[in-house]
Amino acid sequence: MANLNRVLLIGNLTRDPEIRYTPKGTPVTEIGLAVNRVYSGEDGERKEETTFVDVTLWARQAEIAGQYLKKGRPVFIEGRLQLDSWDDKQTGQKRSRLRVVAENLQLLGSRQEGEAPAPSTFTPRRPPASSAPPARPEPRDPDLDAEPDDIPF
Repeated sequence: MANLNRVLLIGNLTRDPEIRYTPKGTPVTEIGLAVNRVYSGEDGERKEETTFVDVTLWARQAEIAGQYLKKGRPVFIEGRLQLDSWDDKQTGQKRSRLRVVAENLQLLGSRQEGEAPAPSTFTPRRPPASSAPPARPEPRDPDLDAEPDDIPF
């Protein structure tokens, strides 16, 4: 039987992310995400419920989240579910928590004023200036140069 563990979420951050580092130097960031659902109740009244989700980001995505995300900003997360279990030191009870481990992060919404461009912004690089004279254009075949209106189909 096949298995699938995939989560897709769009929501708003509930707090500013804080980057931490593992002993080996790998960045990790925990964020809280609020995901809203709007629906109509049995009486036809519009209702809204909010689900709060803990998300863990690793490596470069953790750095991007720490640098560009702030409380209230919208974000798209793609990842997998992970169940953490531990014994509570105070009560001795077994505890568990379901979280999302992000595998992909996409910033949503527009940039806020004074904010740096997102890391996905492409800035073309100009080739270095050359002292050589510009190359001559290759001669063109007049049979291949046709205006769109001259094409018979």
